[in-house]
Amino acid sequence: MPPRSTPTARQQRLGQELRKLREQSGMTALQAGALLGVDQARMSNIESGRAGISATRVRTLACNYDCSDNELTEALASMAEGRSRNWWDEYRGVLPPGLLDLAELEHHSTEMRTAQTATLPGLLQTTEHARIVFGQAIPPLPPHEVEHRTSWRIKRQAVLYREDAAPYTALIHEAALRMRFGGRAVTRRQLAHIVEMAGRDNVTVRAIPFEAGEFPGAGQTIFYAYGATPRLDTVQLDQAHGTVLLDMEAQLVKYRRLWGRLEELSLGAEETREFINGIAGEL
Repeated sequence: MPPRSTPTARQQRLGQELRKLREQSGMTALQAGALLGVDQARMSNIESGRAGISATRVRTLACNYDCSDNELTEALASMAEGRSRNWWDEYRGVLPPGLLDLAELEHHSTEMRTAQTATLPGLLQTTEHARIVFGQAIPPLPPHEVEHRTSWRIKRQAVLYREDAAPYTALIHEAALRMRFGGRAVTRRQLAHIVEMAGRDNVTVRAIPFEAGEFPGAGQTIFYAYGATPRLDTVQLDQAHGTVLLDMEAQLVKYRRLWGRLEELSLGAEETREFINGIAGEL
């Protein structure tokens, strides 16, 4: 089977983690390939996510790499199991790969946290709000692409409604809550939707008021996705040129600390509902 031309972020992450384990063991790619009966080129493709690997072979490598973290081994084996077609695959070749990677990341997360200062979380946006947001792109997106991105964003929200939905916490700055995308009526409906979603057992919304003052990470949109084990956590940042995924331990530690600081500045869940209703009442 020829190498994948565009591996997903999840496939690349599996390969990266296998490479880390191999390097920690002191084994070369040639030696690791011999364990699986493949050549060095094939092993290189596995570690870059360009070639697949079975769950059984992942366990074989972990054993020979002397990996004593059984939780990590099983998490990697789960990532290696046959990838079935998912809803976001219908957008492959239509939307940028980074958007599809985000949907896949959310789908497999065990817990999700986001902190936003200028925009509202995509998972909490209404259809009309999302359509207006994408309509503001520069250069302007063609109408059909605005619709593709809007439908993609709304379909992502199914992750909050499924039976085994992971806990989701959104810290939203007052600046984002007061932005009037589409005017007063659209904004009122959007704020009402956020309050409604905050009533779900798996969703927590907390506002950061202006009076909280300065704080680290202001201006960034931060999404922290928890993996099956802390080593597999991922941070996703929105940048002008697209999404960026971070997974180095030092980066994860930094954003865990940042999240803790933002949480300290946030209102409680009940206070937040009253706060958002107050903003809506002013419109």
